[in-house]
Amino acid sequence: MFAANVIQKKHKMKKSPAERVGMAVVYFICILAGVLTITPFLYVLAGSFATERELVERSFFIIPHTFSLNAYKYIVNDGSIFRGLGNSFLIMIVGTVINMLFTTTLAYPLSKHNLRGRNLVLNMVIVTMLFSGGMIPNYLVVKGLHMLDSYLALMIPGAINAFNLIIVKNFFQELPGELEEAAKIDGCSDIGIFCKIVLPLSKPALASVGLFYAVSHWNDFFNSLIYLNSTEKFPVQIILRQIVLLAQGVSADGSSLDFGANGTPPEQAVRMAATVVATIPILVVYPFVQKYFEQGVMVGAVKG
Repeated sequence: MFAANVIQKKHKMKKSPAERVGMAVVYFICILAGVLTITPFLYVLAGSFATERELVERSFFIIPHTFSLNAYKYIVNDGSIFRGLGNSFLIMIVGTVINMLFTTTLAYPLSKHNLRGRNLVLNMVIVTMLFSGGMIPNYLVVKGLHMLDSYLALMIPGAINAFNLIIVKNFFQELPGELEEAAKIDGCSDIGIFCKIVLPLSKPALASVGLFYAVSHWNDFFNSLIYLNSTEKFPVQIILRQIVLLAQGVSADGSSLDFGANGTPPEQAVRMAATVVATIPILVVYPFVQKYFEQGVMVGAVKG
């Protein structure tokens, strides 16, 4: 009987030639997509360690022939990059906390079908996805609220993203209503239900939306350029822009700085090194939330 079951399981595991060809095509497409995605970043990473001569002579490479740290020495020369990184981490962390606080507290009541005026509020949220006041009205609002040259100008106006709000609201709606009813019978308040039941069960959605907010704050350049005036408050994106512009000036006038045997780093290498410095920190965060992405996919698959 045991042998028959083993044979039957092996028979079920056998795939037809068409299935094998299909799986091979899927694997090939996934590998090709992965290679096409990571190759440009590898080139940028390698170029940031290359010399000017190699960047001119070789149109593409993954491993530089001459390893040079001149571009990174140029970036960290005056120490402003470290201040910019600290400011960016501060904006990202505090801004993401504000985003998640406002998004979840608005999404939870909107997920209740018995809430009066729910459709009106939802329509108002959806309108913001389609229409925007524009740069000048936003600037006037920020100025009227006395938030110019303040980090609040980068956090408060965009505290709620309509798309992320709808994602969280829909996830809250999928949670079993019986859990909340049981908690109410036990005497739990609405705030207690929200904090002790809804939020812990929504970790996949919250991790995904939180990462979207964090990446948005980290990559924010235009708002910082408009609303911030003090140099000591500039995030890393603005600092890197200034460094790249300075490198262009150095390359244009032919001046040289003491960066070792390879001389002044090329303008292109400085741009690549700036890209690496701006990208690596946010890439480090992803492995910590990857498991929540996988859980979110599984939850959606089970619920259909």
